[in-house]
Amino acid sequence: MMLHDRSLAARYSDHLVVMKDGRVHTQEAPPATAVRLIARALRRHRRRLSMGFALIMVWQLCETLVPVVIGLIIDHGIARQDGSDFVLSILGLALLFLVLSNGYRFGSRLIVRSQEEESHLLRTEVAGHVLHPRGARTSMLPGETLSLATSDADLVPMVMRQLGFALASLVSVLVVAIYVLQVDVQLGLMILLGVPGVVIVIQVVTPLIARRTHQQQQSTARASGLASDLVQGLRPLKGIGGEDVALRRYRASSQAARHDTIGVARSWGYLLGMTSGLSGLLLAVVTLVAGTLALDGSITLGQLVALVGLTQFLAEPIAGLGEISAQYAASRASAARIAGFLATPRIVTVGDRAPAALRPQLRLDAVSDGPLHELSLATRDGEMLAIAIDDPATSDTLVRLLSGAADAAAGRVLLGEVALGELTIDARRGCLLVSPHHTEIFEGTLRSAIDPDGELSVAELDAVLAASAADDVVALHPSGLDRAVRAGGSSLSGGQRQRLALARALAVHAPLLVLQDPTSAVDAVTEHSIASGVRDLRLERGTTTVVITSNPAMLQQADRVLLVRGGRVVAEGTHADLLTDPAYREAVLR
Repeated sequence: MMLHDRSLAARYSDHLVVMKDGRVHTQEAPPATAVRLIARALRRHRRRLSMGFALIMVWQLCETLVPVVIGLIIDHGIARQDGSDFVLSILGLALLFLVLSNGYRFGSRLIVRSQEEESHLLRTEVAGHVLHPRGARTSMLPGETLSLATSDADLVPMVMRQLGFALASLVSVLVVAIYVLQVDVQLGLMILLGVPGVVIVIQVVTPLIARRTHQQQQSTARASGLASDLVQGLRPLKGIGGEDVALRRYRASSQAARHDTIGVARSWGYLLGMTSGLSGLLLAVVTLVAGTLALDGSITLGQLVALVGLTQFLAEPIAGLGEISAQYAASRASAARIAGFLATPRIVTVGDRAPAALRPQLRLDAVSDGPLHELSLATRDGEMLAIAIDDPATSDTLVRLLSGAADAAAGRVLLGEVALGELTIDARRGCLLVSPHHTEIFEGTLRSAIDPDGELSVAELDAVLAASAADDVVALHPSGLDRAVRAGGSSLSGGQRQRLALARALAVHAPLLVLQDPTSAVDAVTEHSIASGVRDLRLERGTTTVVITSNPAMLQQADRVLLVRGGRVVAEGTHADLLTDPAYREAVLR
C-alpha cells in the first residue's frame, strides 16, 4: 500500500488493468480455472489464430501430397516416358513446395505473434494484480511471482501452437487414409484404425508427465523465489551469520527442483520411446503389406513409392498427436497457477463514499483486533500526535488497520465520519498515507525513489530532503540525486533506506500522514534532526501527522502523546508531562 502515484491509482478499479497497443484497457476479472484461462487466450486471438491454423493445415496437406505427386511423376512421367506429363508433374511439385513453404512461414508467424501477445497480456495481468492499489493477498515469494510472469506466462499460450499442429496432423492423417483407401482398402483400414490405436496407447504415459510437470513447475518456482530473496537479503544474512542456514535451505529446494526436472525429462523419454516404437511398428507393417501388393502387381511402382513416402511422413503427425495431451498438461498446469494467483483476494476493502471535510481527521472507536482492546483515539487538525506502544505486535496491528490491510474485528476506524472500508481508493489516498516501518525501495535513482512523478519543485524537494535527513545520503555520492539505487535499496544501508522512505512519504503532501518508527535505524543525532524536520515541515503545511514510536526525540516534538499498553490508551499528555508516569518512562526510556 505504498503506491503514491494518484494518477495511476485513478485508472485502476476493482478489475484488472492491462496494457495493449500502448493504451490502458480495463477488463473483467480473469477466469478462475485453467481451462477457462486457456479458452480466453484462444478467444481473444481467434481471428489471427484462425488464419494461422488454416495456413498450417495447408502446409501439412501439401507435405502429405508430396509423396503422392512423386508417385504420379513415376507412373505418368517416367514409366510412360511422356515428356510433357513429366514436365507438368515437376512444375506441379515445385508449386506444391512453394505453397507449403509459404503456408508454414506465414501460418507460424501468425501463431507465434498470438503467443507472444498473449504472453505479454498475461505478464501484464500478473503485474497489474500485484501493483493494484488495493493489493493482493498472496503467500507467494517475489521470486515465485516472477516465475508466474515469465515461464508460466510463456507456457500458457503454447497451447495455440499445440492446437494448430494437432489440427494439421489430423488433416494429414485423414488425407493419407483417403488416398490409401483408394489404392487398397486393407492398407487404408490399417491406417484409419492403427493411428488412433497408437495415440490411445500413448496416452497411458501422459498423466504421469502431467503430474510431474506440475510438480516440477512448482518446485522450480519455489527455488527461484528462494534464490531471489536470498540475493536481496544477503547483506543482513551476513550480518547475523545466517548465510549457511539460508544456503542449506536453498540447496534443498534446488535439489528438489533438479530431481523433479529429471523426472519430467525421464517421463518424456518414455513417451518418445513408446511413440517411436509403436508408430514405427505400425508403419513397418503398412510398408510390408504395400511391398507385397507391389510384388503381386496389385499396385503400381509409383503407388508403392507414394505409400512408402507416406508411411515415413506419418511418423511426425503420429508423434505430434501422441504428445499433444502431455504438452497441453504443461500449459494447463501453468494456467492453473496463474488463474489461482489472479483469483487471490484484494487486501484493502473499498466502498463508494468520500469524506465531507476537506481535511478529515482519523478516529478509532473502541477498536479490538488481536492485541488491540477497545482502542479509542482521535487526531486533531494540524497537530503532531505521537503514539507510544509497548508491544511491536500491537504497533503492527494498528498500522495494518490504518493502511487497510486488515479490518477490525470490533469497533470502527473512521476518516472523518466515514469508515475506512467505505471509502473509495481515490478518497482514501487523497486524505491518508500510511508509511509502515518496512517499506520497499524500487530500482532507479535517489530522485525517482523520492519523487517518482517528478512533480516537486527544487524548493519542495530540498525541504523534503532536509526534513528527512536524506540530504546527507544525496551529498555522500558525486551523482547526488542521480545516484543509482538497486532493487530493494540493496545498495544503501538500513538507515539510508529508512530516510529515503521517509522522504518519499513527506513528498506526497498527504493531509494526514501516519509514520511507524521512522527513525529506528538512524543514530541519535540524526533522530533529533529528523524529529524537528518532520514537525517543522508538516506544521508549515498545516497537515496532521501521527507517529507511532517510542523514540524520545520524536515524542518530544509531538503536540500530544498517547501511551498504549495492553492494546488501549492508558495515558495522554505531552512528553514532558508523561515522564512522571513510571509506565511511560519504562516504555520510552529503555
